Amino acid sequence: MLKILVAGGFGVGKTTTVGAVSEIDPVSTEEYLTQASAPTDNLDGVEAKSTTTVAFDFGRVSFDLPVPMELMLFGTPGQDRFMDLWYDLARGAVGAVVLADTRRLEASFAAVTFCERVRLPFVVAVNEFDGAHRYPVGDLRQAFALPLQIPVVTFDARKSTSVAGVLLRLVDHALSQTPATPTLLDA
Repeated sequence: MLKILVAGGFGVGKTTTVGAVSEIDPVSTEEYLTQASAPTDNLDGVEAKSTTTVAFDFGRVSFDLPVPMELMLFGTPGQDRFMDLWYDLARGAVGAVVLADTRRLEASFAAVTFCERVRLPFVVAVNEFDGAHRYPVGDLRQAFALPLQIPVVTFDARKSTSVAGVLLRLVDHALSQTPATPTLLDA
């Protein structure tokens, strides 16, 4: 059993990602956006968004591989005001999938910084939204200033097979890492 964090900025597809692959009805803490949140929830590029995660999403998926594994997926809230919760959600995680949206890459910079700060292995998964521009992976890597050892992949958060591929890529990447020193999350 492995714990996986699904992180990223506001509106990048975390709830959709968890829901697309979960074998159980996902636990979701979606609430409707209100006028009260308008000053803090920037809807540029996601004007049609009407709900937001206010705590976390949870789902579970199993893979029957040579070594069977069960992944527990914890989707983070995307707004900066919930960033402290990320430390609790990341505790015990083997790695993170950092979701990105090419219409607003800057929305996921904080998630990359978080993973680097706490030394949590991660992959960047670019959600290919309808109508969003497609960029070469090298350009995306450069935009995030990522070293070559950090995987960057594209996927469709609505398709379970696409999400499963990203999760397996993360597990492979995370298990290939051997931290020389404890991470901040081990304390």
